[in-house]
Amino acid sequence: MGKEKLIVALDVDSLDKALALVDKLAPHVGMFKVGMELFNAEGPQAVRAIRERGGKVFLDLKMHDIPTTVAKAARVLTRHGASIINLHAGGGLAMMQAAAQAVEEEAGALGIECPLVIAVTVLTSMDQSAMNNQLNIPGTVEEQVVHWAKLAQQAGLQGVVASPLEIESIRAACGHDFSIVTPGIRPAGVKKDDQHRIMTPAKAIERGASYLVVGRPITAADNPVDAARSIVEEITRVSGGVK
Repeated sequence: MGKEKLIVALDVDSLDKALALVDKLAPHVGMFKVGMELFNAEGPQAVRAIRERGGKVFLDLKMHDIPTTVAKAARVLTRHGASIINLHAGGGLAMMQAAAQAVEEEAGALGIECPLVIAVTVLTSMDQSAMNNQLNIPGTVEEQVVHWAKLAQQAGLQGVVASPLEIESIRAACGHDFSIVTPGIRPAGVKKDDQHRIMTPAKAIERGASYLVVGRPITAADNPVDAARSIVEEITRVSGGVK
């Protein structure tokens, strides 16, 4: 179903605000993203409350530290029951390997489904000039994203977070079964806010995105339910032709 591909970003600062959106949107979307703002405000109870309402959670905390620290944190996050957790690919192979192993072991010990562990590549707010000149990373954004995607796959991760502009290159490098979670989604006519590398829902799905992360175009809409339904309809229209 189209709705299973839609993740709504709950980028709010209180559990009350988050649950008001969950109660409205849960029947219409596949998952909710809990990021740093909500998690730092409310902690693990935000994940528990969403799951108690039947919602799945993408816990978007972008871990980035030494391998031992990230592995220990990954074990803790696995206990919260999120469906997806993530870390920064820039932390390197050893860090990603440690996290992947820790999550698998913890899920096995608890007898729960292992969450998808994915790596953040180049943020969608980052453009070519900023990556080259501010981060001092040479080459193109696409080359760096694909490099990190291949490294994540080598580390045993199941996917990456990447802008829609790099989907086809990641698919070519990492195959059909590798998950691509795609922010930077903006329906036609919606302002891009602080995103630089963006695309419409239909085009992202056509290129091979596994999941679309959408925040403000839904949560800040006059009618969030209508906005979510419109995106799901767009996904559904093109999903039948995507292989």
